[in-house]
Amino acid sequence: MRTVAMKLHTKEQAPREGEKVAKGPEERSPAKWDPTVEGYLKFLVDSKLVYDTLERIVDEAPVSYYAEFKNTGLERSQCLAKDLEWFKEQGYSIPEPSEPGVTYANYLEELAKKDPQAFICHFYNVYFAHSAGGRMIGRKVSEKILNKKDLEFYKWDGDLSQLLQNVRVKLNKVAESWTREEKNHCLEETEKSFMYSGQILRLIFT
Repeated sequence: MRTVAMKLHTKEQAPREGEKVAKGPEERSPAKWDPTVEGYLKFLVDSKLVYDTLERIVDEAPVSYYAEFKNTGLERSQCLAKDLEWFKEQGYSIPEPSEPGVTYANYLEELAKKDPQAFICHFYNVYFAHSAGGRMIGRKVSEKILNKKDLEFYKWDGDLSQLLQNVRVKLNKVAESWTREEKNHCLEETEKSFMYSGQILRLIFT
């Protein structure tokens, strides 16, 4: 999944592996971004809805092997709740989730029950992208509009590289039972994952 995902990055985002041509501002290097606090709050709220949805689906496990991904240490929902509370304490108004987040959450709900291979693709991309490019985005945005405030969204308990490796092992184990067609179907969903995540990322500039 990583190889397919990296090809969907731009050269600016991933100089060695990116192949996509940058179109929107969210596909350029975060160093060149011009974010706003209001837009960033929209991004955090919609991101929380997506993580809430992923973590609830995994917890309920409508497909038995989803339970393998409970309590991985990568969960972000509670961290985002703390961050949004911090913004509230600073006097900011917390918006309701907007269309990009609601649309993505609803899509994940549909996939979880009827298309587990596609759901796993989204699970992988949401968590792993945040642990890599997401951290860089958080750092650059914080430098520009939050006086370098370290949000909880970008902190993990324990060794992040080990947490990611543990999840990779579980993902590979689950995929062992899939047919070649099911594996291909999982990989083919990567572009949709990037599309939905990109729509949420774009909120930072609104």
